Amino acid sequence: MHQSPDPEGTISPWIAESWEQNEDATSYVLHLRSGITFSDGTPLDAQAVVANIEAWAVGRPDEGLPPVGLFPGGTFASAQAVDELTVQVDFTAPTLSFLPTLGYHGCLLLAPSSLAGTLEQQSDLAFQIGLGPFVLDSWAAGHHVRLVRREDYDWAPAVLGASGPALLEAITFRVLPDVTLRASAARAHQTDLSYNVNPQLLESFTDAGFHVEVPRYLGFVHGYSLRTDVRPFDDVRVRQAFTRGIDRAGILRTVFTDAWEPATSWLQAAVPEATDLTELFAYDPDLAASLIDEAGWTQRDADGFRTKDGTQLGFTIYPTPYLTGSVPEAELASQHLTRLGIHLRTQKLDIPTWAERVTNNPAQGVGEVTRSFVDVGTVAGVITDDGEDWFAVGSSDTELVRLRDALAGAVSREERAPIVDELSRHVLEQAYFIPLEQNVQSIDVQSPELTGITFNAVAIPSYHAATKDPS
Repeated sequence: MHQSPDPEGTISPWIAESWEQNEDATSYVLHLRSGITFSDGTPLDAQAVVANIEAWAVGRPDEGLPPVGLFPGGTFASAQAVDELTVQVDFTAPTLSFLPTLGYHGCLLLAPSSLAGTLEQQSDLAFQIGLGPFVLDSWAAGHHVRLVRREDYDWAPAVLGASGPALLEAITFRVLPDVTLRASAARAHQTDLSYNVNPQLLESFTDAGFHVEVPRYLGFVHGYSLRTDVRPFDDVRVRQAFTRGIDRAGILRTVFTDAWEPATSWLQAAVPEATDLTELFAYDPDLAASLIDEAGWTQRDADGFRTKDGTQLGFTIYPTPYLTGSVPEAELASQHLTRLGIHLRTQKLDIPTWAERVTNNPAQGVGEVTRSFVDVGTVAGVITDDGEDWFAVGSSDTELVRLRDALAGAVSREERAPIVDELSRHVLEQAYFIPLEQNVQSIDVQSPELTGITFNAVAIPSYHAATKDPS
């Protein structure tokens, strides 16, 4: 499948040229396009697709090969080859997210020989045999990946408006971890595209004739999830003061550019079911101050921060190293909350230390969210102990559990839309999630000579139709 990032979240034919879904969204039949081969010459048939679906849904976790996180494996029952080019996939409960998930970049079709490999083998890019318009020429971990055109490729999604082999002969991806180096390489025309430069530099790149892409995608907005089992977030009034005390417009003006848009919910505006719920978390420092007073944080320490029973009202945020702008944004939020007497401490960490300190740490009360998804049904898998339990509410919030189950059990988008609105309202009213801005995970500064790059629903680029003017 190919999924477009338009307001309808359109699903377009690709490897599956057509499909059927039963009335309760528990069974799907996929009709595969004929004449497709993996890059090693192996034909793409129904058995190969079944093997891939089973890898996405179940994996081989005892061998270190887990299932794909966004694939609806919780309701997966079976996949079977009906004939050479027809696959039937069954689920134990309504699973509207199945078709959109087929357009997710984590669900790439690999040759059966690649799927059969060990963890060590699958960690080698040279072992990954796929269906795409480019094939691996060489790679060195932490240095570069070079791809060359596959000359017999002829099955691009029709929605991209291109057919046949890719127009570029080769692409080399260079690893430049430092954001300043990436910007310098772009200015010196040492690269045709630089990824994730400082947002404050974008205007100067545009003025110099570069093309800047900040593609929208489906998913959650950039924000903070709060664990209700960690003080002070066990008190809804403190959580509400947190969200009401952040001047998001000020952050957008200072850290980002006009290409960034304010959050209107905890879901990206591009999500078809998202609604504008800004009034539930809009900046209101007076309301925030009264909520903190009501929660009993009325005393002040020598530094001017609020206290209760001798404990300072404060917490620490470790900005994600994966998102450009995360550090200055957290620092500005700290300034806003300091005015209210809340001590928000920020600490910048390198990637290994950040992963160790933050990932799966139940003592860390604030989690920074930058996640994309291909279908809003994913939300049901993160909000209670039936899934990732972002807010550490378990099953104690019965209303949240009810809405989660209603979302998971919906059999049509029409039925699901009002459930998503009600669930989003509840999450924001309880201030389980602190929205910041519409998330931009990919900032691409392109040379004026490079054109034709397109993006899917989660902002992953396709270079099939890309061209470079040799002049």
